[in-house]
Amino acid sequence: QVQLVESGGGLVQAGGSLRLSCAASGSIFRINAMGWYRQAPGKQRELVASITNDGRTVYADSVKGRFTISRDNAKNTVYLELNSLKLEDTGVYYCNAGITRARGGGYYTKDYWGQGTQVTVSS
Repeated sequence: QVQLVESGGGLVQAGGSLRLSCAASGSIFRINAMGWYRQAPGKQRELVASITNDGRTVYADSVKGRFTISRDNAKNTVYLELNSLKLEDTGVYYCNAGITRARGGGYYTKDYWGQGTQVTVSS
């Protein structure tokens, strides 16, 4: 089994900061890209940021310059630093990872999701 466990969400005032963490555990051969998505009430889930296993990053235009994604491959963990938070950053933040596992003499890759962590930005 593979699990992604997020932490670090909470309530913060506009302009404040938070740091989210997501740790992967279980029977893992390799973790490929990792990312953070968010879903605001009544809206579709959207990509916030992603990072490859060699450190290349992609950000949504709405968070560029405010959020920073990073990862610690030794700890199977991805982080998201959220700075200069705005009301519209409110939502449930989900961790995602493409994970390769061994099976039957071969390997297969599958997307895994965390349970989500709530980020609420107040005025």
